[in-house]
Amino acid sequence: MPELPEVESIANRLRQGAEHQPPLIGARVLSSEVLWQKSLAHPSPEIFNRLVVGKTIQAIGRRGKFLIFELENLTLLIHLRMSGDLWVESVERPPAPHRRLILNFHNDYRLTFHDPRKFGRVWLVENPDHILGELGPEPFDSGLTAEVFHQKLTQVRRQLKPLLLDQRFIAGLGNIYTDEALHCAAMHPLELSNRVSPAQAARLLECIRAVLAEGIRRNGASIDWVYRGGDFQNYFRVYKRAGLPCPVCGMPIQRITIGQRGTHFCPNCQPFQPQGRG
Repeated sequence: MPELPEVESIANRLRQGAEHQPPLIGARVLSSEVLWQKSLAHPSPEIFNRLVVGKTIQAIGRRGKFLIFELENLTLLIHLRMSGDLWVESVERPPAPHRRLILNFHNDYRLTFHDPRKFGRVWLVENPDHILGELGPEPFDSGLTAEVFHQKLTQVRRQLKPLLLDQRFIAGLGNIYTDEALHCAAMHPLELSNRVSPAQAARLLECIRAVLAEGIRRNGASIDWVYRGGDFQNYFRVYKRAGLPCPVCGMPIQRITIGQRGTHFCPNCQPFQPQGRG
């Protein structure tokens, strides 16, 4: 699933354009096609088509793992989920499989929501807070200080890995960047959040921001058959490196399952201390 750096990289590409792809800011919708109705969470396809045609994309942003397209008086939200991606292509290009929704623009280009596994969702709403309102703070939010982060951690008693994956706690982290941040912070994924010290919390927040910033700088990670375009996978500390040496101490990386999620860590750099470290 694309995480914050991958989604941010997609938003940047759509805003700024890329090779053979014009920027979408200012593009006006000529027509739309809903090819898989379940991809459209709201409204109905008929209402969607009626509302979106003639609208101009005024801004493109991101909140957590959501892509945000600001139109006149409306907001288009897209969550890519497991296998979604967005392609900007000429209308002359032959149709590709797995297209779920298409916006055709007046400049003879189209935006295609490509989603082989059909888990992605699209919303067209007047108030995006109805969808985004339950998300936790952005990792780079200036209001998320080390002190605030420590308070959030210690207010609940949860294992660190599932807690950091909870989008209501902090928005944008997924399996990759959670594993990478915990290794950077030398914290075991099973440690309990209410036992984290202020110093640990400050270090963990610093590491979350560092690995996300590096992921964005490298246009995300290309590790599967869905998202392509980044090279952060070449710089992983632990993720998908089970059995390989830890880049810090050389001990083999281990893989365990936490909450049905594969989790990678170094048993030497991230020792499990159930009673916390003070």
